[in-house]
Amino acid sequence: MYELLDQINSPADIKGLSIEQLRTLCAELRSYILEVCAKNPGHLASSLGAVELIVGVHYVFDTPADKFVFDVGHQAYAHKILTGRREAFASMRTKGGISGFPNRSESPYDAFGVGHSSTSVSAALGLAEAARMQGLQEKVIALIGDGAMTGGLALEGLNNAGASRADLLVILNDNNQSIDSNTGALHRYLLNVTTSRSYNRFKDRIWNLLGDNPFRRFLQRWVRALKSWFVGKPGGALFESLGFRYFGPIDGNDIAEVVRTLRKLQGLSGPRLLHCFTIKGKGFPTAEADPVTWHAPGHFDPDTGERVHSPHLRDRYQDVFGEVLCEIADADRNVVGITPAMATGCGMNLLAARHPDRFFDVGIEEEHAVTFSAGLAAGGMKPFCNIYSAFSQRAYDQIIHDVALQRLPVVLCFDRAGLVGEDGATHNGAFDMAAYRSIPDTIICAPRDEVQLKHMMYTAWKHDTGPFIIRYPRGMGEGAPWRETPGESLPVGRGERLLEGSEVAILALGPVASQALEAASGWPGRVSVYDLRFLKPLDTDLLAEAAARHRHLITVEDGCLAGGLYGAVSEWLSAHPCGATLEGLGIPDAFVAQASQSQQRAACGIDTAGIKKSLAKVFGE
Repeated sequence: MYELLDQINSPADIKGLSIEQLRTLCAELRSYILEVCAKNPGHLASSLGAVELIVGVHYVFDTPADKFVFDVGHQAYAHKILTGRREAFASMRTKGGISGFPNRSESPYDAFGVGHSSTSVSAALGLAEAARMQGLQEKVIALIGDGAMTGGLALEGLNNAGASRADLLVILNDNNQSIDSNTGALHRYLLNVTTSRSYNRFKDRIWNLLGDNPFRRFLQRWVRALKSWFVGKPGGALFESLGFRYFGPIDGNDIAEVVRTLRKLQGLSGPRLLHCFTIKGKGFPTAEADPVTWHAPGHFDPDTGERVHSPHLRDRYQDVFGEVLCEIADADRNVVGITPAMATGCGMNLLAARHPDRFFDVGIEEEHAVTFSAGLAAGGMKPFCNIYSAFSQRAYDQIIHDVALQRLPVVLCFDRAGLVGEDGATHNGAFDMAAYRSIPDTIICAPRDEVQLKHMMYTAWKHDTGPFIIRYPRGMGEGAPWRETPGESLPVGRGERLLEGSEVAILALGPVASQALEAASGWPGRVSVYDLRFLKPLDTDLLAEAAARHRHLITVEDGCLAGGLYGAVSEWLSAHPCGATLEGLGIPDAFVAQASQSQQRAACGIDTAGIKKSLAKVFGE
């Protein structure tokens, strides 16, 4: 089907292609990405925009000997296809298939694993310094984009790398600006001069003759300031002030310009940054026009650009969160919403539309989002800070030091808690309960359905001391009538018995309580089901009742067993021995790979079938 792409099994196969053939290859890569993602949804627009940059790096540099490090790894689809995974690409993000992100265990071309943002510069600097210390003549290239440059870790990496002499090339994939202001003849001429080998040799000779002294450093600062002013490079002064030699911007979707510039930069050394403008969704007009929607569009028709909408039989938890937050904000002018670049994904775009003055999208900056929320709370506001569970791990210190230690009433809503499906191990929200349960003055709860989520948000709104964490999963709810049910405050730390039995008690937390009820129906009168609702504080009265009345207890949670609900109940039983035995169902001590959510939950035994299996074992069946 593809004249060139079908012949490419490794980057070595593209080395002899002409620039015109590379253009054809880029077009074929886009067509193949569209073909696969239309049937097997993934992150589309970002990968379409990065095709020429990826082809250019593999064309100019000698990968995998030269290390190619990605940031926000969903840009890497063309990279996976070019590096021996063309056929496997169709299985991406499925059970037993390849990951949707770079993965060191998957290919030697994946120099560093990544699923979150802002890691590339630090990792690439480590690789560059490791090569230097071992006397290896390796080049290291970091490709960063999709908002990752604003992350604190990226800035820390730039600061450290710029002060080093590491042989590091950072490519900034800037897909959110026009290139019109920097495509004139003067700009092109100056780009050619600054990347010229003879110019750079002459410049290095002058600096070496001057030696390392205050006069040389003064001249270098003066030259950098003059060059940044004269060229008018966006951001150039910032990067050069950090110690990087700045080049660009160039058209990152022009393969000829990309290759020409990379060839010149390949012969230079030290920390350098190439600024490239690209179009997110490049080559697919519908995605170019709406890159937010087409970041991860689901199924679609690659010919017409029409998305195939699966009917939502029930409302998604993110929709419940968004509407209830608006409801609370309508009633309280002090309520504000904060999100680190996940407004649409978490449902906070609804608040942005209704109360734009009380909505803050801080970009991919989870640490800042939490401390900013703490500052808002200290100033008398009521912040609802929504962060995907896996990304909240980055703000662990801020949750402790800036929120809990000062007992500030920040509501932390952890969307995508538990197993998330196709994004796999980097995005599973497995560890939040274990991570935050040990923090003093912290409340942690998990709703079993949409109504409970509404009640918990109302409870958090009225809570006035310390962090209040609400965790809920990705995907659809249980079908509870949440719009018809008025929101109300729940008694903090109180669960409820949903089903009464005589022999086995299931202690559930979150939507797994619904699966527990389904499983228990096979043994009427023999199985009790409790929805604990709160992990912290734990309802010890309900635990005491369950332990006294049943011979066997089973905890069920969509989180890691070590330190989560199972850990909490184990600790309580250790201090209050009662004779009942305990079993835990949850995420085991392992990273769960990509698969559908239902497949992941089945593998961990927390679906209805898995709970039935545990009950059958208890009853000797």
